[in-house]
Order: sequence, then C-alpha cells, then structure tokens
Amino acid sequence: METREIDQLRLRLKAFLSDLVLPMGRKERRQHAEEYIRGLLMDGERKSIEPMANRLPDGDVQALQQFVNQSPWPYEKVRAPLARKVEQEFVGEAYWLIDEVSFPKQGKHSVGVARQYCGALGKTANCQVAVTLDLGTEDSSVPLDWALYLPEEWLEDPARRKKAGIPEEVTFKRKWELALDLIDEVRDWGLENRTVLADSLYGDTYEFRQGLRERGLNYIVQVSGELTGWTEDPHPSEPPMKRGGEIPRKRFYAKDFHPARTLCEIAKALPSRSWKRITWREGTKGPLTSRFARVVVWMAHGLVQGKTMQQFPEELLIEWPEGDKEPWKYWLSSFPPDRISFRGLVRRAKGRFRVERDYEEMKSELGLDHFEGRSWQGFHHHVTLVAMAYAFLMLERMGNKKNFWIDLASCPPLDAETLGSLQGRMSDLWNGNL
Repeated sequence: METREIDQLRLRLKAFLSDLVLPMGRKERRQHAEEYIRGLLMDGERKSIEPMANRLPDGDVQALQQFVNQSPWPYEKVRAPLARKVEQEFVGEAYWLIDEVSFPKQGKHSVGVARQYCGALGKTANCQVAVTLDLGTEDSSVPLDWALYLPEEWLEDPARRKKAGIPEEVTFKRKWELALDLIDEVRDWGLENRTVLADSLYGDTYEFRQGLRERGLNYIVQVSGELTGWTEDPHPSEPPMKRGGEIPRKRFYAKDFHPARTLCEIAKALPSRSWKRITWREGTKGPLTSRFARVVVWMAHGLVQGKTMQQFPEELLIEWPEGDKEPWKYWLSSFPPDRISFRGLVRRAKGRFRVERDYEEMKSELGLDHFEGRSWQGFHHHVTLVAMAYAFLMLERMGNKKNFWIDLASCPPLDAETLGSLQGRMSDLWNGNL
C-alpha cells in the first residue's frame, strides 16, 4: 500500500465518521470514537480495550475505558445516521435480516448473561444474546440495530439491574418482540420498508409474523417442519351455532376445524408435478440449484385450549433436494403467489446466507466478542462502534461510485487487491510507519 493510498484511506475514514460521531457531543469523545474504531480495524489477536490502546500511537487505556463504559453518549443517535448512510450506498434489492448473535461468557456479572442457548457454541451455555437487524443483499450485510436480550431473572433483581446500569424503562420482552421493536425503530429513522427475512426461531412464532403483517411488511421466514396447517381454508363456510342451535357464535374453536397436518406431511403429499429444480444464484463452485415446491397454506397456530388465533393464507416454500429422504427446509411467505415468481421466491428465501458469515467476520477481525465490560451502556457502545467499523470496511468493498463518500477526485475507493491486504497493514497505517 503506497503513501498516497494510505492518505486517501485516512481521509475516507475521517469523512465516513464525521457526521456519525456528532451525536457523541464533546470533541474528545469524537476523537476517542475514531481511536477505538482504528483499534478495531488494526491487526491484532485481541480487540479488547487495553490491547488496542497499546497498539495505537495515541492510545490511552483509561480514556478509552471511560469513553466506552461510562461516557453518556446516545448510541441510538449514532446508529440512526449509520443506518441511513449504509442504506444510501447499498445498491440492488436489499432485505431486513432478523438474526441473533451470542457471546459466550465465563462469569455471571456481564449484563444479560445467563445459561441459555448459545448459537456460537451450538448448545446451551453461559452467554449473552443480542437480537439484531441487518440490511443485507446477496453480496453483503451490515448491522443497523441491536437489542440485548435480558432474561427475566435479570429484570427481577433490582441490585443486579442497578449494578449493570439497566435503564428503568427496560422490561422483559421475548426475542420476537425485540425484533419487532428494532423494526419499529429503524422505520422511525426514515428507512425504506424492506422484505423481512428470519430463521425459524422467529418464523415459528405466529405473533411475530402477525406483527409484520400489521406493519404492512412482506416477509419470507424459515419455519419448522413440525408446525401444522392446511392447504385449504379451514374455516367453516358458516359460523357454528351456539348451544341450542339458534344463534351463531362470533368465534371459531379448535373443534370446528378438521385435523391439520404437519408441514412435513404436506410436503410429502404433494404430487410430483409440484416439484421444480430452481437455480437461485451463482456460487463460488458453480450454480446453486435444488428442488423446491410451493403451496398456499393456512397455519394452525393457537388451536389449543379451545381458542384460536386468526388464520390467514401464506405461501409455503419447501426445499427437498433430490435423493434426500426428507424435506430439508421450509419457509412461509406473505407475498401473494401471483406477485412473485418461483425463482424470485427461492432467491429471496436464500437471502440470509451471508449474515452468519458476516457476524463471524466481525468477531474474528473486529473483536465483536472481545468486549470485557459488564454494563448495559458499555455493551451497546461497543457493538455500535463495531458496526461502524464493519460498515466502513463493507462500503470500501462495495465502493465503485465516483466521489465515494467525500467529494474528492483524488480519493477513489481501494481496489479488491489492495483491500485484500488492508487488515494486515492497518497497524503500520495508523502508526504512520508506511
């Protein structure tokens, strides 16, 4: 990397951060934000505060500790302009990706830590879990907003809440409720509505899908094959009568419906003509192709204890690779079948493939899971700064527009070859050794 390229990169980072750090207030906070992000971008095994400060020529451990853990800058007011900046630069069709990221922990004092399912380890373990909303395309994704999941045991312990600095207004919410809150928040920021993609942890929940419908949002969400439903409208043509047979009831009960089938059973009962080979994109080793079927279903959520929730038609997408004994994956879509092609439905359903890899990159390259603080504020500050650093890297990779970020003709985006060596050269870059 030549001196001119280093100078250009420094300018682009400063320009990228200039409006994002304004809500932090004081000049020293804005300077510490740039230092922290430079530390995240530099090469190094640990991205906790002390190792980063030791690698920075202007690093101050105590100042960075105070900036991240105690300084009262509003992280949500930093996330909003970051989200708008990312949205402006993303080209092509983009989605809102609901996901969660976990942070294994040893002790019990980090805010939100509990024995719960840990996706990072693939098992129940001591960890923190955050629900996330990303803006994603087939090529990249960037986190826009985060919500730390707090188990009820945390919220019912006043001493624990106070020590971790959990705001008084924070109450217990299920993960799907946190996901809807994130969607509401980014909509309040003025972002364009997007199709929502999520895995079965969210798709299986009726209230989550209903919440998306109430907000006028389309979705394609993965679901479990054990869920049940019908391929025909299950509602009786006329309302059932009350006892005595003269006055119709105002609601339906479970006994009014014929038995539902699991999605797996529905898939196995489909005729051979329903199955099509679909190629949804080009992979690194060639076209990605599998066998799919689509069918309209009414899901049987809520048919318990004599009560029922509102049933509405959704389209079920099933993936069943040739040669496999069982169907592989299932999705539910809110798109009317005549409004989306078969390939378009499959392509969108597969749109989440990058997000897990991107979070792994944030952990391995930017220290997303290296934060050693324990407070609510410190956690949210750290993940916000990591998101800023990652957005900078992702937009550098995507940068093919004239006058990218700043109106300076001498600052073209780095090419792919230069970016490939960017991470390993950051230490020399920021230390001024090149």
